[in-house]
Amino acid sequence: MVVMRAKDLLGRSGEALAADFLENQGMRIVDRNWRCPDGEIDIVAIDGDTLVVAEVKTRKSLDYGHPFEAVDAAKLARLHRLSSSWCRQHQLNAPRRRIDVVSVIVNGVVEPQLEHLRGVC
Repeated sequence: MVVMRAKDLLGRSGEALAADFLENQGMRIVDRNWRCPDGEIDIVAIDGDTLVVAEVKTRKSLDYGHPFEAVDAAKLARLHRLSSSWCRQHQLNAPRRRIDVVSVIVNGVVEPQLEHLRGVC
């Protein structure tokens, strides 16, 4: 039996909320929590003719800064490499790709708050 840490449970719940949010925005989710030796992609989606790699950052509060602040240049570069790896593994030529970031604040008191940055780089 695998017991998930509270942090992991929070992250998984945020990813589920983000996936629902993106679907409600008209995107089609094609993969979640895809892993390879170089890292993980939280959500892979199709938005029209564009492949979207979405990084989800979930927090309970803004006490340690906004979730978007956790996505730095190194993380964005890794996401670009991972998007190429995902395309190779799935034998998909996706000339139009973008990286999105979804922020989820879940404090248990009010409805979860989601923000979506499209095409961060």
